Amino acid sequence: MTNDDGRETFRRKELRGSRLRCLILSSGSLEQGGHRLTRLVEPYAEIDAQRDTWMPRGFLEPKESTLEENDKLLPPGMCRELTNWWLAKPRGATKPTWDIASTAMIGERKGIILVEAKAHNAELSDSGKTPGNKENECSIREAMREANAGLGGEQAGWSLTADSHYQLCNRFAWSWKIASLGVPVILVYLGFQNAAEMTDRGQPFHPATEWSDVIRSHAEGIVPNDAWDRPIDFNGTKMRAIIQAVDPYNESPYAPRN
Repeated sequence: MTNDDGRETFRRKELRGSRLRCLILSSGSLEQGGHRLTRLVEPYAEIDAQRDTWMPRGFLEPKESTLEENDKLLPPGMCRELTNWWLAKPRGATKPTWDIASTAMIGERKGIILVEAKAHNAELSDSGKTPGNKENECSIREAMREANAGLGGEQAGWSLTADSHYQLCNRFAWSWKIASLGVPVILVYLGFQNAAEMTDRGQPFHPATEWSDVIRSHAEGIVPNDAWDRPIDFNGTKMRAIIQAVDPYNESPYAPRN
């Protein structure tokens, strides 16, 4: 959080696991940050330090994005449209928070990269949505049904719901909605390797293939297995979900997507 004097302070839990590694990944000069993020999504997209913006920007600008207008990651007005699609009563309500979000050139078009990051297996929850405002509950369920129908119209086997695997489902629902509004999307499920400090919480990921197996198993029955790493076209605008793994401490080669 930002103190009155402008200094950033962090809670202890933010300096370990996936949160710490997202800050490391997005730290350094703009050129370094852009290069690291591009490596996550190449050859499908490119993030240019002079053209694009992302959140967080390392330890000095650690705020994560909820795709608000002030984030400047989506065209004007689209953030409001997304919020109104998701929530009937937005004031005080919670929207999905993205571990990393960045504008990018996806092919020949400006699009957005959305990253969901994990450092150990216990971060993957199969829980449904926590009950809240009834009007918002109804709105979110309707948005999920709409997204599931939209994705299912392109490929069989989708089962997005608010009753199970809620975080996974809302990530795909938001990615679909943004693409349906004409902005290309790459959704990255990012596994951080070798987070040894997290053994008190869960099992860290080691080989890149281990993370790929874990996320595919977690998404089974919700996301068709062959939906990963393939473009899904919505009236000429593409959405793609990919699986990546990296250890930012040693700049190891990023995982093959298989």
